[in-house]
Amino acid sequence: MTTVKYNLSPKLDRPILIEGLPGVGNVGKIATDFLSEKLNAEKFATIYSENFPPHVMLDGDCVVHMACNELWYAKDVNKRDIIFLRGDYQGSTPEGQYIICDDLMRDVFLKMDVSYIYTLGGYGTGRMVDNPRVLGAVSDISQKTDLEKNGVIFSPGEPSAGVVGASAVLVAMGQIYGIPATCLMGETSGYFVDHKSAISMLVVLEKILGITLDKSDLDAESHQIDEFTAKVREYETKKNSSKDLGYIG
Repeated sequence: MTTVKYNLSPKLDRPILIEGLPGVGNVGKIATDFLSEKLNAEKFATIYSENFPPHVMLDGDCVVHMACNELWYAKDVNKRDIIFLRGDYQGSTPEGQYIICDDLMRDVFLKMDVSYIYTLGGYGTGRMVDNPRVLGAVSDISQKTDLEKNGVIFSPGEPSAGVVGASAVLVAMGQIYGIPATCLMGETSGYFVDHKSAISMLVVLEKILGITLDKSDLDAESHQIDEFTAKVREYETKKNSSKDLGYIG
């Protein structure tokens, strides 16, 4: 059901896998795409599946491109190799998401001897967030101490509904196959594409990977979110004030 078309066969030494597909606030996707581009990652494979939406995009020459995910790699990032799972789609159904992740785990990640899995996503709160936290979920309790030192927060009951999608399935499969796995979730309202939450996640990833990134490209987007948040709060305050007014006559 899943076809992986390779254009390169990189030789990697027990790479880390970082997954960031579309989700709540697109937090994980923004962080993963930004990190891979800053590390000059190179695409080495394209993933097609009948479980992706039956959808094609047209480029500037009106040539179609089928719904897919992509695998990118970066070598020797602070003495570690990294694989990035990127794309504009997740599986169309819960079953499809499971099948795609299972196929990739068996046919790609186990064969490439992935040593650690990080999945990135958004934690939707349904409210505006001034200082987004990065919450964590792990495949084994032994991972928590080091992650907490790097700024990851473990809060029992959050998210209350659990984790869904590729970010959830890949962590669970890491647990099944004996690969340490962590899901990082950037706190976000979920109302819009949240670059501010993605920056918070990148700060944590910098500490985990022992690198420093120039995040100025994202700062302007983050400031726009601050401005939008202020306007929403101003509107809500006025709305609540008008409700408090009574009529006396």
